[in-house]
Amino acid sequence: MWIAILAASVVEAQQPDTASLSEPGIQDNSFLVEEAYNQEAGVVQHISTFQGRQGSGDVDFSFTQEWPVGSIRHQLSYDIPFARIGSRTGIGDVGINYRYQLVGDGSTQLAVAPRFTVIVPTGRWKKGHGSGGAGAEFNLPVSYVLSPAVVTHFNLGAAAIASARNTVGDRAGIFEWSAAQSTILTSSSIIQPMLEIVYSRGSEVVAEDRTETAENFLVAPGLRVAINLKSGLQIVPGVSVPLGVGPSDGERGFFLYLSFEHSFKRRR
Repeated sequence: MWIAILAASVVEAQQPDTASLSEPGIQDNSFLVEEAYNQEAGVVQHISTFQGRQGSGDVDFSFTQEWPVGSIRHQLSYDIPFARIGSRTGIGDVGINYRYQLVGDGSTQLAVAPRFTVIVPTGRWKKGHGSGGAGAEFNLPVSYVLSPAVVTHFNLGAAAIASARNTVGDRAGIFEWSAAQSTILTSSSIIQPMLEIVYSRGSEVVAEDRTETAENFLVAPGLRVAINLKSGLQIVPGVSVPLGVGPSDGERGFFLYLSFEHSFKRRR
């Protein structure tokens, strides 16, 4: 569940990764790691992700929409997750996000944009689609341009639900923290290889007022591509292959990404 929440909330705006690129660049289109660039004024982004696991029919789909509030300084967005677990398909817990551009932006070497999320218990916990309780999440993304060809991103986050439920109705408080890092080759503004690393450690409800610790450690090589249309619409498809290591050894999966970004203001 936590990896799905993270994947649904790692995307927050686009601008060129470096000012030196002549073509409109790809920015904030990471998959499992959040980049620290808010949406610029007058531009909206629509993001869809699809994730599956090898040897399992379970899949996760998420839709995210991001809007600037007045300027690049403030941003609101929402995440709507869907999951198929066995033969059961349903909506998960919706996330309502606020991000503040604390340092820099997409044109600076360093950018920092903390995010606060309210987790709304819209998923049906009896079917395993939701946590059964409201919660909150905080993530601190930091982006740093090493060179015109390499950009790195770092995340440190935590999430908590005071009264979560398992599928039989047992209640307990759960907490998770996570750390993530990505490296993106930006020498091309059209095709960019990337490598993401995500570690999370949290608790799961196993009985009334009882939890167990669960860990996830994923390494995900991937690729994203920019399609820039004359209308100003940018389409970014992408794919990665999350591979489990350490406590997640043996896990294999695939991750598909699709973003549409365009202006929502009328041009004179």
